[in-house]
Amino acid sequence: MALGELPDYPWDLMAPYAARAREAVPFGDASVLSGDAPVLSGDASGIVDLSIGSPVDPTPELIRHALADATDAHAYPQTVGTPALREAIAAWFERRRGVPGLAAENVLPTIGSKELVAFLPFFLGLGEGDAVVHPSAAYPTYAIGAALAGAQSVASGDPADWPANTRLVWLNSPGNPDGRVLSVGELAAAVARARELGAVVASDECYAELGWERPWDEEPIPSVLDPRVVGEDRTGVLAVYSLSKQSNLAGYRAAFIAGDPRLIARLTTVRKHAGLMLPSPLQAAMVVALGDDAHVAEQRERYRARRELLKPALEAAGFRIDRSEAGLYLWATEGRDAWESIGRLADLGILAGPGVFYGDHFPQHVRLSLTATDERIAAAASRLRVFGESL
Repeated sequence: MALGELPDYPWDLMAPYAARAREAVPFGDASVLSGDAPVLSGDASGIVDLSIGSPVDPTPELIRHALADATDAHAYPQTVGTPALREAIAAWFERRRGVPGLAAENVLPTIGSKELVAFLPFFLGLGEGDAVVHPSAAYPTYAIGAALAGAQSVASGDPADWPANTRLVWLNSPGNPDGRVLSVGELAAAVARARELGAVVASDECYAELGWERPWDEEPIPSVLDPRVVGEDRTGVLAVYSLSKQSNLAGYRAAFIAGDPRLIARLTTVRKHAGLMLPSPLQAAMVVALGDDAHVAEQRERYRARRELLKPALEAAGFRIDRSEAGLYLWATEGRDAWESIGRLADLGILAGPGVFYGDHFPQHVRLSLTATDERIAAAASRLRVFGESL
């Protein structure tokens, strides 16, 4: 994919399936689904949209109050963030991610993480002849970012396969869409190979508080900045994080990057010239969000309960769940074409995302999000269980 050859926005392809799901499950006392699917009771009626990972739960009150208290924001904010925010980011990395010793020069707030993912190759000066590596099952913006810079994108999770012209490596742990967690050893191997190639490593870690299966249900998911991975040398290594998921701040666009101070300085200079500044009230809200672990634990338990309801229901309906040991999604397959599975789920009034949106390597997988209300997750689980019983 080259600059000027950007694809159409893939989610537009879902419109017919969304319509199909709405038609299959009209609101009312009962809904007869297409084909041989059974009649469902009224409390399960209505579409269940599990296709997009957008939070539905309330933004914690203490964060909203912090935002409101900071609305007298008459002066321009600092691109580098307030001292309080930089200190909060560094303290959070040490407390929650096992990364000690970060200073102001190691951290930088960003306007959400997607803009950073999309523009990091450009910000780093990549262009024609350079390669950006990302996982085989990957958030599509990694490849879009390469295209925007005029670079080549390469889908590969094996460091041995990374080409000699690799200049940026995206890691994603826990992964979107597959929930894969990279161990300390895997992270260290990726960093070592990237350094052999003279490439920057950027690790997207925004689901790191959401580990579900052993050992990640009991021990912290490792960061690429963990001393067990990089020792004392952070050269060429960056960690990207967002508060959208753990704090329900998707609408706030609250994120940050940390790591190599030389790279942070470059990104800071570019962002200053471009006027990319996180609004002052949002910086104040981030300070509070980063300092409070209780609301994160509460949200984690919401997602855990939804997962424990949805996962066995999918399995009962004939799906196999692959990976998915962490994160906000279930990566599932029936062993058939993904679009056929999307259609079959739509006939149950359930909207999922096709695996082909996340690369060419998984044409038979679908992604289902846990970011729906308890009632909608329960409705989906009920339909899937009843459908499974009819098989």
